[in-house]
Parts: sequence; C-alpha cells; structure tokens
Amino acid sequence: NGQIKNSRGNKESGPLETANHHLLTEEIKTGIYLLQDGNEEPFSIRLHLAKDILTIQEQDVICVSGEPFYSSERTVTIRRQTIGGFGLSIKGGAEHKIPVVISKISKEQKAELSGLLFIGDGILQINGINVRSYRHEEVVQVLRNAGEEVTLTVSFLKRTPAFLKLPLCEDCTCVPSDQSSGTSSPLCDSGLHLNYHPNNTDTLSCSSWPTSPGLRWEKRWVDLRLIPLLHARLSQYVPGSDICRQNAFQVIAVDGVCSGIIQCPSAEECTDWLQAIASNISALTKHNVKKINRNFPVNQQIIYMGWVDEKEQDLVQDRMYTPKFLALRGSSLFKFSAPPVTTWDWTRAEQSFTVYEIMCKILKDGDLLDKRRQCFSLQTDTGEDVVFSVELESELLLWEKAFQMATFFEVERIQCKTYACIMESHLMGLTIDFSMGFVCFDAASKAVLWRYKFSQLKGSSDDGKSKIKFLFQNQDTKLIEAKELEFSNLFAVLHCIHAFFAAKVACLDPMFVGSQNAATANAVGTLTSVTSMTQASKLKYSS
Repeated sequence: NGQIKNSRGNKESGPLETANHHLLTEEIKTGIYLLQDGNEEPFSIRLHLAKDILTIQEQDVICVSGEPFYSSERTVTIRRQTIGGFGLSIKGGAEHKIPVVISKISKEQKAELSGLLFIGDGILQINGINVRSYRHEEVVQVLRNAGEEVTLTVSFLKRTPAFLKLPLCEDCTCVPSDQSSGTSSPLCDSGLHLNYHPNNTDTLSCSSWPTSPGLRWEKRWVDLRLIPLLHARLSQYVPGSDICRQNAFQVIAVDGVCSGIIQCPSAEECTDWLQAIASNISALTKHNVKKINRNFPVNQQIIYMGWVDEKEQDLVQDRMYTPKFLALRGSSLFKFSAPPVTTWDWTRAEQSFTVYEIMCKILKDGDLLDKRRQCFSLQTDTGEDVVFSVELESELLLWEKAFQMATFFEVERIQCKTYACIMESHLMGLTIDFSMGFVCFDAASKAVLWRYKFSQLKGSSDDGKSKIKFLFQNQDTKLIEAKELEFSNLFAVLHCIHAFFAAKVACLDPMFVGSQNAATANAVGTLTSVTSMTQASKLKYSS
C-alpha cells in the first residue's frame, strides 16, 4: 500500500491541556494507507489526525497555470523519440474494469513530461480513438501503431485499485526496455519504448514535446472526507457483529458521515491509530463536558459521556450489537441513540437509571458471550442484564472509574435512602444510612424497631424475587440475628446497599479521599480503583 509515513507522539497543546496536563494526550499523526469505500476496490489515501479532526485525502491533479482548477480530462500531445520512445509504462485495462493507467515514466522523459502526464493517469483516448473499454494488450497495440506523434486524452484516476501497486510519487521512475513485440500483462508494467539503447545517456530537448493545451498540472493530496472528532465513534468490528477486522477500522462522525474502512499493514499499527484517535476524542469530550458543566448545578454535573455498543436481547435480530451513547450525569445514567446536544435532548433519553440502583460488572474472559473482548454488563433495578461493548481497554477502564465516581458522589450527596418493605406481614420502612447503617421502622408510627451498623452485617441471601434475609451480629451478645424483609423492588434495594458499602470502603482509602475534591472540581477526573468494594459487601446476589 505504498510507503508508510508515520509520526507519533507529537503533542499539540490546547486550552484544556494547559489547566489539566494529565487529562489530555492529544496526538498528531499522518500516514499512507488503503481505504475501502463500499464495494469499491481499496485505494491509497493519506490519513491525517489533528486534535479535533480526522482528514482523509486522495490524490488528484489540478491545473497550476494561473488560478488552480480541477479538470476531469486533459489532452497532451507527445512525439515518439528515436531513443526512448514514449518513455511510458502502463498497467490495467478493461479486464480489471478500469482504463489503462500510466504506471511509470522513464527518467529520460520525466523532466519533459513534468506537469503534463502523471503516474495514475488513465488513458481515455489515443488520437481520438476511445480506448476506455479496451483490454490491456489492445491499448498496447494501438499505441505501438499510433505513429510518431500521439495525442492522449487522460484523466487522473483518484481511486486506482491498490492491486495495481502504483507508486504514489513521481520520483518512482522506470528503466525503459524494448517492448515492441511479445505479450504484455495488465498487472505488469508494459513499457512503450521503441529502439531504446541502454548505453545511450542523451536526454531529450523541450522542443521535441509539443503540447496542445499549454497548461501545467500538479499532482496533490486533496481532501476527500473530513471527520470531526467530537462525539465521533470508532470501531474495528463489522457493523452489528462480533467479527473484528484485525488490520482495519472505521470512524463515524456524530452526523453519521463514515470514513470508510481504513486498512493498515499490521494489527499493531491499526491499534496505534485507534488509541491515538480515541485519545483525541476523549480530550475533546472532556473539554466539551467542562464547558457544559458550567451551566449545571453541582448535583447535575456530567461525569462521563461516550459511545458503546449494546448487545441485542432479541436473538432473531440480524444485528448483534447497536451503537448507543451513554452519559453519567448527577444521579442518573442515560442511554441515548445519539449524543445529547440541547437541554431538551436530555429529556428524550431512551432509558435512564439511578446510578446507585444499578450494578456494573466488568466481564472477564470466562464471562464473555461472544468474540467481543472489552465488555461490561449492567444489572438494572428490575434485574434485567444488559451487555455493552467498547473498543479499547482504556475505554473500559475509563467507564469503570466514571461509574464508581458517579455512584460515590450520589451516595455522598443523598446520605440515606429509604425503601418500603414488609416484615412479618407489617408495612415497614428500611433506611440505608451512610453514617448509621441499617434502620428499620414502622411505616405508620415511625417507631424504630431495630438498627445495625454496616460492620454488623455478616451475611445475606435473597430469593431473586422479593425477599432478603440479613444476618446481623449483636454487638453485645455476638450472636447472629436474622431479619427477613420483603420488597417490591428487590434489585434496586440490593444495588443500593452495595453502593453504600462501596462508598464506605472508598472513604477508607487515603488515596481516594485525597483525589476526591480534585475530581469533584474537574467533574470529569480519575477515581482511584476500589476493587475491594465488591469483596467488602457481604450481600449474595441470586439471579
């Protein structure tokens, strides 16, 4: 796919990076790759990553005589030389559903043809004969029999199939050879050089090259597609499936414009680009969230925004996965089909959940449902399990920490949560209090029946429907006291208790306590991993 020109690690500072150096790692990269657009054959493109946009460029030829302009066709008249002939080599033909293409220009003729003919020019007419539908060998014969002076109508083929392996620059020249007889191949360079003597080093004079239009042309990289990176999503997977393209990826802008499938020479280079693009998307998201949060009160701050793929529950569906946009804001997790832009958009989420009433689980290798690797599940307040997938391990880690942070902040804010329940056929209330622990009271009289600290909970079990059995240790007698309560919203209660336990454990971590205030101020920050949270909770979940 041509020479790879790749630079990595060049950083460009933005306004957010100045204030938060540890949050941004913007990348600038450029490289030559292949692009498959729909059902077309892959063709060479130049990929350029800036901090806020991904630019895809293709080669084209423009007129540089006076005001630059593009032209679909050009006419050039050349004369066959006694030494060197036409000095061109060609590939392709109708057997490959493309015109014959100039694949090389000999070094002797290169200076004279500069600005007139280019590698990648498709030959459309020869002395007025339309050769668009001619096979390779037929075009070779027409050129051999065309006389001393030949007028070519050419057009630069911007999307020459990669299998022709054309050089991307005019510096790649050919060594002329006598091809006046024999059979030529459409995938090999057919040289059009008659009476060439390899020991002769004479060059041609400019006067020997009459040109009809008198215009000068230049081959340049021109923009094919611009992909804004704010809220863009990227994927290695075949859309809707768990099939991963190891060496390829695509980027989809928020307005739906797709890059096409960008093919890299290796899986490592593909991963390198994915991580660089994801880094820039993340930096833009953080900067955007910071601006949005200025308009929201403290208890409505956005903690996380990003794309995921949701696994379909209906196995009859053709698509296994559907793109969704998740946002953690205040007490809620929102699921959208597209990123929210206006205040009104936040009221039109597909679903929303209270963060402390749902459970997040990162799926290990043994828990994965298919070939997708970076997955997590959410158990909702109704007990439904929903599986999501992200592209990179770094994205999975970012989500996990953001969810932990959002849950902690909300528990810290509300301090307590009360649920209606039934104990021994009487209507009760169970309060989960961040400071006091568990408090059970009569719903009618408000009289407290019992209370226990979090540390007194030694075990629990549930029937997966409505009942929870708590095992508390009496502080005085050290005996285990069982309390069975029945709830109409079992899973919401279980998840809430887990969230309060996790928040208590987080407060015991000095690193977390130290980073908490900074994270709150930045709204989108880093939460110290609290992997001990799940272990600290002694609740046993049944499904």
